[in-house]
Amino acid sequence: MSERVNVQVLLLVGDQAEIVADAPPEERTEPERYPAEEIASAVALEVTELPGKRLLADVGGDGRLSGWQLA
Repeated sequence: MSERVNVQVLLLVGDQAEIVADAPPEERTEPERYPAEEIASAVALEVTELPGKRLLADVGGDGRLSGWQLA
């Protein structure tokens, strides 16, 4: 069974979105990068609209996020 987590898109780096836990900055871990187009498509937004968005995602057994939804 996967876990749902709250995350935030910090910024875009090329075709990647930097994702962090939606927590106060002092509690965040290092950003992870995911394909921006994949996330944008899942939440019905343009890639350029992603920075700053808060999302829900499933954490897989390997620790990777998927199942993106707007929070």
